[in-house]
Amino acid sequence: MSAKTKIVVLHMKELIYTAIFVGLGILLIILLLFMFLPEKEEGESVPTMNYVAGVYTSSIMFNDNTVDVQVIVDENRINSISLVNLDETVTTMYPLMEPAVENISKQVIEKQSTEGITYSSDNQYTSIVILNAIENALSKAQAGE
Repeated sequence: MSAKTKIVVLHMKELIYTAIFVGLGILLIILLLFMFLPEKEEGESVPTMNYVAGVYTSSIMFNDNTVDVQVIVDENRINSISLVNLDETVTTMYPLMEPAVENISKQVIEKQSTEGITYSSDNQYTSIVILNAIENALSKAQAGE
């Protein structure tokens, strides 16, 4: 048996073209994977707590007037937070209460938690009282009271 020597001639131009097309093919596959694989959107919220669906209230005393903070939840979400039994004298004496509730309500519904809620220093104490009332109502919703 005789060994036959085979000589392969590769042109540099063909090697460069082949490498470029292979690189573009890999880049196209990666791009298609990123485009068409399902991703979790930022707007979706992960249910972190399980509540007993219903309407829960917690009372706040301002001088001789009682104001109720009403929290409406379903099984996995906080749906709304509002003030009920709000007397006109309370709104006159504490004008920052309603804007504070609106601000806090928006943040709690967005985050689905009372953790990390921010508020301005103008209504710091009012916001703290409102947050405590919301947490109290949510604890009732978790325990199913």
